[in-house]
Amino acid sequence: MHQIIVLNCGSSSIKFAIMDADSGEASLTGVAENLGNSDARIKYKTGQQSEVMPLPEYAEHKLALASIQALISEQNSAPLAVGHRVVHGGETFTQSVLIDDEVKHALKATFHMAPLHNPAALQGIESAQEAFPDLPHVAVFDTAFFQTMPKHAYLYALPKALYEEHGIRRYGFHGSSHYFVSHEAARYLGKPIEQCNLITAHLGNGCSIAAIRQGQAVDTSLGFTPLEGLVMGTRCGDICPSLPGVLSELLGYNTKRISEMLNRESGLLGISGLSNDCRTLEEAAESGNEDAALALHIFCYRLAKYIGSYMVVTGPLDAIVFTGGIGENSSWIRETVIGMLEHLGHKVDPEKNLAARFGKAGNIAATALPIWVIPTNEEWVIARDALNISKQSN
Repeated sequence: MHQIIVLNCGSSSIKFAIMDADSGEASLTGVAENLGNSDARIKYKTGQQSEVMPLPEYAEHKLALASIQALISEQNSAPLAVGHRVVHGGETFTQSVLIDDEVKHALKATFHMAPLHNPAALQGIESAQEAFPDLPHVAVFDTAFFQTMPKHAYLYALPKALYEEHGIRRYGFHGSSHYFVSHEAARYLGKPIEQCNLITAHLGNGCSIAAIRQGQAVDTSLGFTPLEGLVMGTRCGDICPSLPGVLSELLGYNTKRISEMLNRESGLLGISGLSNDCRTLEEAAESGNEDAALALHIFCYRLAKYIGSYMVVTGPLDAIVFTGGIGENSSWIRETVIGMLEHLGHKVDPEKNLAARFGKAGNIAATALPIWVIPTNEEWVIARDALNISKQSN
């Protein structure tokens, strides 16, 4: 048994787990949430037992991690390393790395690339190093999986100097998820990953789609930051590049206000005016809420367009894969999206589609091309990388 602590630090939350890197089984999972607020708390689960631990008012990452350390100590576990999810590695980090002072310094140079994510990740890393000083700490980057994209896929049609001097290009995110489900799809297909052409759709509050040819990522919808591409829970996805300037002139918005609107007030929430949660919107749409129905239709339409375009990129396709909270659980979203591709010969089997939910994988296709629902396990990818990198450092 190789137990690894997996941490995913956000600006106001820390997801954590103790995971066996060999089996992917977690003995402890939880989240410290509402950090910095009066109702900060830790929700955690061991086996079938769920608990809530209140934290002191306005508790920050350092105090939360000290409490997480105490929880881990109670499990009588012997973790070998700490694996940290880091959203953006830029071009500096093309694979997982052992964290040292040089790595932390380089991470600061990526803050402008993921301003909502990377500063929180570094804060979490430094607090975790204080909480677990005797363990090796490994950074696992969302962007690493997409380092195989060719230049014609990752370069923007901007002045070349912006890429050469400032690294402005498409990077892609949710890499650990796309990596995991693509390898699982290869296993289900009974083929080596190097022989698989896949389209993988990670659909949650954040959404992305990847084109995978012969086992390697060749394109993806998320770009320089996790804002481009699909409609998401609160993020707009693709928009006209001139809009921020128009909003500045029309409404007097500054850069920070525009970023806040595009990242936190748009997407499903912005269109519906109701919620960023697909479950809430599906219920509202069934009850006749036209804005909720429109938000869902735009979500599905954008996704279907991307799937269609990526069929050009992958070549002969072996499977389409749905994953993430929405992709794994919303049979309605999956059926609607694939229904838009029916003229291309793709169709969902309604019974199989309903069965493949809530942690159950399954091929939901009624036609020849497999359409797989595969629950993702990003934490397992992080745990395995943390184990391998820490072994190399010894």
